[in-house]
Amino acid sequence: MKSLDSRPLRRFALAALAAGWVVPAAAALGYDEALSLAREQAPALVAQQAVLAGARAAQPAAATLPDPRLSLGLDNLPISGRDRFNISRDFMTMQRIALAQEVPNRAKRQARADVAQARVEREQAMLVVAQLALKRDAALAWLQCYFAEQRGAFLARLAHENQLLIDTLAPRIAAGRAMPAEHTMARQEALALADRQDDAARDVARARSALRRWVGARADEPLQGEPAVPLPQAEMLRATAAHSAEIVPYEAMQAQARAEAAEVLAEQRGDWGWEVAYARRSPAYSDMVSVQISMDLPWQKAQRQQPMLAAKQQEQARVLAERDDMIRRHQAEIEAQLAELSALDAQHARLQGAGSALAAERVALAQASYQSSRSDLGAVLAARREQIEVGLRLLDLDAQRLALRVRLTTLTAE
Repeated sequence: MKSLDSRPLRRFALAALAAGWVVPAAAALGYDEALSLAREQAPALVAQQAVLAGARAAQPAAATLPDPRLSLGLDNLPISGRDRFNISRDFMTMQRIALAQEVPNRAKRQARADVAQARVEREQAMLVVAQLALKRDAALAWLQCYFAEQRGAFLARLAHENQLLIDTLAPRIAAGRAMPAEHTMARQEALALADRQDDAARDVARARSALRRWVGARADEPLQGEPAVPLPQAEMLRATAAHSAEIVPYEAMQAQARAEAAEVLAEQRGDWGWEVAYARRSPAYSDMVSVQISMDLPWQKAQRQQPMLAAKQQEQARVLAERDDMIRRHQAEIEAQLAELSALDAQHARLQGAGSALAAERVALAQASYQSSRSDLGAVLAARREQIEVGLRLLDLDAQRLALRVRLTTLTAE
């Protein structure tokens, strides 16, 4: 039979490429792209942005004067005698229209403006917190899916190798170089690996489901590339622990509490108001204009304003104490996570170097002894199980290390 000439096929392929007949690559989801998608699609961010927009929209109204009040009335209407219910006979009867305006004192209006500004700053800080939490959770979901698939692929390779071992046992048993029980042992090992593969497939399905919350339908796409998680800078984390994303909102909350206390303090000065009224009488009498000034008399300060001021001052103390407690807890978490990351790095380096080499050496020695009939298959299977555990342990260490890096690098805003 003549061999086929591949040159026409190559020419056809080149022509197809030149004409633009390129098969699109299968869609894949990378680490950075997953974070971008999560940021674009997150309902939590939309909700927080709406809260911030609402606080900004309400800010101009905080220091605005109350709406004026328009009143219409009828003064001195007779209700008895021959002029009863007549609005034009009695000289005292007047049709009255008045415009009144309440004027809170300047300190109170400034305090209300400060409260509104502090509320905007707090919602801005909460938006940063929500963005960092979103970035952290989406990154952890992608990493969980990535390492679940890595475990599944690792077990699949081992299952394939175990099947090759089973296939070589039949001729060895026929040649008298292996016992029939060894074939049973190998098949039991295959069953155990199948169970672990099922567990890995379950973990992948769970991880895909968790990732779907952040990226939608694209969670079903294959993952692409390696996770690019930056290394945390320990000194910078320690230096900025008091200004992390979770601490910043407390500064705005303190400012809001101070402004609310200032508003209550301004209550002691009292407010004032004015009113202008026009009164029309019958044509035989002159119309009239009235002007009125009113003022609050805060004469019960000890029973009204001072208790409210004390309550607001206690609110300031509460916010300050919660902030200090959050800083201490945050610093403790940073130190604990840095220590854990250091331990995991050391364990990973040791296991990847000496641990993996020793496990591979044990497998090689067990296989050599088995092939020379100096040991049974059980020693080989035990050595391979140990190698499996070393490989899976390395994957677990990688997953834990990257998860800690994500948590540490999402403590402060970029």
